[in-house]
Amino acid sequence: MNPTITAFEASPDRGQGLARDMRVRWALEEVGQPYDVRLVSFGELKKPEHRRLHPFGQIPTYEEGDLTLFESGAIILHIAERHAGLLPEDANARARAIAWMFAALNTVEPPIVELEMATILERDKNWYQERHPILEDRVRVRLRELSSRLGDADWLDGAFSAGDLLMVTVLRRLSSTAEVEKFPNLAAYVARGEARPAYRRAFADQLAVFTASLPR
Repeated sequence: MNPTITAFEASPDRGQGLARDMRVRWALEEVGQPYDVRLVSFGELKKPEHRRLHPFGQIPTYEEGDLTLFESGAIILHIAERHAGLLPEDANARARAIAWMFAALNTVEPPIVELEMATILERDKNWYQERHPILEDRVRVRLRELSSRLGDADWLDGAFSAGDLLMVTVLRRLSSTAEVEKFPNLAAYVARGEARPAYRRAFADQLAVFTASLPR
């Protein structure tokens, strides 16, 4: 039986591959695991049926047999531990790859999301013009640190891993800005991730959902 993930019926990212089900799709494509997708509306996200899968009423969720998971990072870690291809076999390298997974979600993504939400929700507030440069600077600090660590390497720690998968998806949240492009090695890093066949398949599948949701 294939695992089933949930995704937006009409994603607010408008087919840009930014919704968090994209991360799980990509991971499943990388390890060659077929999967099914159940599309949910924004209304369905808040219903008891979905909250039994995700207590915070979000996507994605992951169902496989009697296992149900939420949170994209936890889902990807589960996939990576069950299938070869996303975590190294060497114990120390494996631990470092997992550390990069946590770094992507806990260190790099939060200031990016805070900037994103402020831009969307606070633009009409009287404090926006003063606060926005502060949020931008927080993002640039993280990008500068990440750029310094990556250097001229292709990936964060040797071969491509789940840590890179998550980091690339996090950096792509800045695609509507020019922030990543200010660091050529990070821009090239994201482009390498986007060029992976598994990424392309996942992106095409998510884009097809958005295309199907458009009025005929």
